[in-house]
Amino acid sequence: MHIAEGFLPPAHAVAWGVAAAPFIVHGVRSLTREVREHPESTLLLGASGAFTFVLSALKLPSVTGSCSHPTGTGLGAILFRPPMMAVLGTITLLFQALLLAHGGLTTLGANAFSMAIVGPWTGYALYRLLRRYGAPLMAAVFFGAFAADLSTYCVTSAQLALAFPDPVSGFWGALGKFGSIFALTQIPLAVSEGLLTVFVMRLLVQSSRGELVRLGVLLPGRRAGTGKTADSEAVA
Repeated sequence: MHIAEGFLPPAHAVAWGVAAAPFIVHGVRSLTREVREHPESTLLLGASGAFTFVLSALKLPSVTGSCSHPTGTGLGAILFRPPMMAVLGTITLLFQALLLAHGGLTTLGANAFSMAIVGPWTGYALYRLLRRYGAPLMAAVFFGAFAADLSTYCVTSAQLALAFPDPVSGFWGALGKFGSIFALTQIPLAVSEGLLTVFVMRLLVQSSRGELVRLGVLLPGRRAGTGKTADSEAVA
């Protein structure tokens, strides 16, 4: 859920904007360097941004009049690392606020922090952890995309709980209420997003193998003593 325009108190809106700013600035530098050094990656970068834009624009009704949606940030985080997704995700949120009335300008910092920063970093961290311990590529991709989606909503719930604590039980009571509201629709959405990201990654393995090798998603060459290539094992 994108937090709607004007929904957060001004102090909270400013604070989240300040918290998100360093990540976005770092991401701009990383993105500029990537495009300058590897202009051939522009098409895949654009596709990653489009994937995020389309998925995060699919608003599905949740309970109590709110809505849930996929985020689409896990794929770009796995391909290009989280700093660049901070930029692509923020651009997505800005265009959605201006063109679709989805989210808002005053809440852009809060939405960017949850969807464009925490989500990609969480998904990428789990993806890298699973790959380090030998998980197949597609399993790691699934759980990375799943975690990027679900962590976004955990942070959004915390942001809302900080802004609107429960009169009796305070922050933790509000966190439980907001989290339970979104969990009913968001957990199935996170599973669906994980499966869709796996499907897209399989297509990329077939169509853009060389680029995936350069990005470190696939490993080139043959392993000694085996008849399999390292990247074929990675896709298993």
